[in-house]
Amino acid sequence: MIVDRQGRRFRNLRISLTSACNYACTYCVPNGKRLVAAQDELSAEAMARGVAYLIEAAGIERLRITGGEPLVSPKLESFMTAVGKMGLEDISLTTNGQLLAKKLPLLVDAGLRRINVSLDTLDASAFRSIARGGDLATVLDGMDQAAAAGMKIKVNMVPLRGQNLDQVMPLLDYCLERGFELRFIELMRMGHLAKDNNAFLQQFVSLQQLLALIGERYEYAQTDAPVDATAVRYAIPGLGNFGVIANESVPFCRTCSRLRLSSTGWLHGCLSSSNRHYVGDLLDKPRHQALPALQRLLVKALGDKQEVAFSGGATVMKIIGG
Repeated sequence: MIVDRQGRRFRNLRISLTSACNYACTYCVPNGKRLVAAQDELSAEAMARGVAYLIEAAGIERLRITGGEPLVSPKLESFMTAVGKMGLEDISLTTNGQLLAKKLPLLVDAGLRRINVSLDTLDASAFRSIARGGDLATVLDGMDQAAAAGMKIKVNMVPLRGQNLDQVMPLLDYCLERGFELRFIELMRMGHLAKDNNAFLQQFVSLQQLLALIGERYEYAQTDAPVDATAVRYAIPGLGNFGVIANESVPFCRTCSRLRLSSTGWLHGCLSSSNRHYVGDLLDKPRHQALPALQRLLVKALGDKQEVAFSGGATVMKIIGG
């Protein structure tokens, strides 16, 4: 098992199925240009082989499928069919929800039982302004259908000063009423925001500010979360839970167990590091050749992790998934 001096190892793999997306969210794509699939993206078979090799080489236990937007990828069905047979403890998927209703039968048949939906507002006009694509009603309908099909749903919101701060409470109420767990994600100093501190500070909303806002209406108390969880979780008695991924306010680097594989075959051990490690060429090799080389790269990727806290990074989230 590959472990660093802080006792961290890779347990959670996030794999970007494609860089393509049907949105162009303001905090992800500042130029508003919708992303397309990279020309050198791995095939579904190569990606599935990569997951199998990483399970054996690193002890991966949990898989999250991301993008871009994974539901736009033609590789989705064959990839999910393959990884569903690998004995992972948990397989989940992050989506913007625009195609959720359309793809729901495929997801259910593949055995998926847990999804995260990125949703930053319940205001249709603000939705169009932030996402620069899609339709709010279609997303909400997809979530309702997924819940009716037995899916466990978490909603991810990035609160942004001047854009959707007024939606914190409406979205929290919406999720509590439906049994969804809302997770607020503090804005991260990545990509263009790593270079422009003023732009970051103008939009950033902290954990303390969120809790103060929520505390005006609800009593809450911190509740349990897994030791390597990114979110600080809170319970509102009798109503439900919410969480805050407080990267700036409450750093979680000391317990991070995440590894990311891009759609083009690059391993990223840390979002705060510009280092990356190419494994695409290993995925065509037989197991006895691939595993030793992969383990050497994993040692390097684990060494890329921050000791204490995320310090910003030039890496762009849209390239490697959420």
